[in-house]
Amino acid sequence: MEPFVVSNTLLDDPDALRARADRDGYLFLEDFVDPTLILETRRDMGAVLQEVGWIDAGTDPFEAITSHPAHVSGDPEHKPVYDQIMCLESFHTLAHDRAVWGLMEILLGPDVLLQPSNIARMIFPSATEHTTPAHQDYVHIQGTPDVWTAWMPLGACPHSLGGLSVLTGSHKLGILPVSRSLGAGGLKSHTEDVDGEWVSSPFGLGDALFFHSHTVHRGLPNLSGNRLRLSVDYRYQKASDPVSDVVLTPHQARLTWEEVYRGWKSDEFQYHWHRYDLTPVPKVPVTPVEETN
Repeated sequence: MEPFVVSNTLLDDPDALRARADRDGYLFLEDFVDPTLILETRRDMGAVLQEVGWIDAGTDPFEAITSHPAHVSGDPEHKPVYDQIMCLESFHTLAHDRAVWGLMEILLGPDVLLQPSNIARMIFPSATEHTTPAHQDYVHIQGTPDVWTAWMPLGACPHSLGGLSVLTGSHKLGILPVSRSLGAGGLKSHTEDVDGEWVSSPFGLGDALFFHSHTVHRGLPNLSGNRLRLSVDYRYQKASDPVSDVVLTPHQARLTWEEVYRGWKSDEFQYHWHRYDLTPVPKVPVTPVEETN
């Protein structure tokens, strides 16, 4: 598999950066996000996961070493732990990183909206059949197609931990048919008959991948043997575009924002989307191909 094209040299040339994004459907930037914010989020997440036993007792929670049986999104045991992660102030603050925000203003314009439904991933080194399948984010979030996702691991992510892979140029293919699948989202896009090259690279601390909501991407299996892969997904759009109502609630919609914000030290980023006059729209159900006959 070929590596990502690194786009740091274009950061001072907005027109060239937008052209690269339009050509490939993604941007990969090295040493881009504030490492202090990343490490604070990793520390806070690791503390929660060690407290609930997902990270082995007596080990450094920062290393995320685990011998615990795998839990995946949707498991009854996963839900209460995920809800604790959802309440971490550092996890939500990271989405407001200045460099990331500046990039979004280049791609989207000055009225950037961070969709508040931020996502955390804790991927075990087992149950690899639940690795996130190839998919397009638009299928799950809808609203406007002009959405960019920021994906970043909370620390270095060598190939042994998996990471993410992108199908170059796939954002120009339209919305592909989907079928049911294991893994996050429960749907996979059919890419068997489409052109494009799958690309991926190991991530260093501060590296981030940005991709359009139509760009096909997939998780890679965590083959480390004993470490959790911790990562985050943040999504950005124009505030003037329609926004799906499902992304205005805490991810997975089990908590209220009042519950999420309880105990936060700062109110700077609380209800940040309220400063815009948004146009919420309902999500339209997606029919997998096996249900069309």
